[in-house]
Amino acid sequence: MEGAAAAAAAIRHRTVEANGISIHVAEAGGECGAAAAVLFLHGFPELWYSWRHQMEHLAGRGFRCLAPDLRGYGDTDAPPEIESYSAFHVVGDLVALLDALGLAKVFVVGHDWGAIIAWYMCLFRPDRVTALVNTSVAFMRHVFIRSGADAIKTTDHFHKAYGPTYYICRFQEPGVAEEEFAPAHARHIIRRTLCNRFTVHKAGKPESEESPPPPPLPLPAWLTEEDVDYFAAAFERTGFTGGINYYRNMDRNWEMAAPWADAKVQVPTKFIVGDDDLTYHYAGIQDYLHKGGLKAEVPLLEDVVVIPGAGHFIQQERAEEVSDLIYNFITKFIPQPN
Repeated sequence: MEGAAAAAAAIRHRTVEANGISIHVAEAGGECGAAAAVLFLHGFPELWYSWRHQMEHLAGRGFRCLAPDLRGYGDTDAPPEIESYSAFHVVGDLVALLDALGLAKVFVVGHDWGAIIAWYMCLFRPDRVTALVNTSVAFMRHVFIRSGADAIKTTDHFHKAYGPTYYICRFQEPGVAEEEFAPAHARHIIRRTLCNRFTVHKAGKPESEESPPPPPLPLPAWLTEEDVDYFAAAFERTGFTGGINYYRNMDRNWEMAAPWADAKVQVPTKFIVGDDDLTYHYAGIQDYLHKGGLKAEVPLLEDVVVIPGAGHFIQQERAEEVSDLIYNFITKFIPQPN
């Protein structure tokens, strides 16, 4: 076996009971307590498998790598209630998972929704995080936390900025997104989503409104049919509702996070984004990232890395580069022998 197949074969799998649910965790690398642990948090519509390259890279350098399927995904439980997918529930899962595994602190690496959960985790429980590498989604206080007299609800913000057909807006009503993201079409959905790379041009109207339907896209060099098979098989079995429910809690997260209205993210941080990622083209985001806005919110931010030509699924598209950036950052916090 070579490539992704060999990496996946070297990865161990277990189920951990934590926070009232069963959590599937993929692991690689050292199992002993002396090995520094890295917790990888995936996005939508993804799985632990999105981190296969980084797990292989870091496990080979002595780190203990942990990548759970977040609640609602893959082999982790999917509670039926929409309100069970708030950031507070998911951060609770992660803290309980660390407790169950006997880990006091970890490095955290997030992408997409995993990045959002990572920001919340660093706000709520910075005592459990040694350092953070976040990708694609920056900390945006006005989107994540109700703060200030002129605060605008998260979904209202996106509706105003991008209109009712924007994916976050059309995900809100139960049943509507499920028609677009039917389990029977999981293979097509995964292929379409990853091939489009979720660039600034690809998050508007649902495909059903396009005429005629676009032809299947060829796979990019960084994605194999085996990769598509892995994602598709999981979502054919579980459907997409669990992941979609994260979006349906954005306003709830915003309201409930109000006690942290003026809190800073007090964790050493590196932020990585592709210059062809939708999130790098939000209104005003580039000035915010590069002219001190993010640094003001995350005082221990080391730097912002923009990777030319990279889209949204950056840890898969630019696997080696992202792996090196993670490794070079987190090794700064490993005690060196005298």
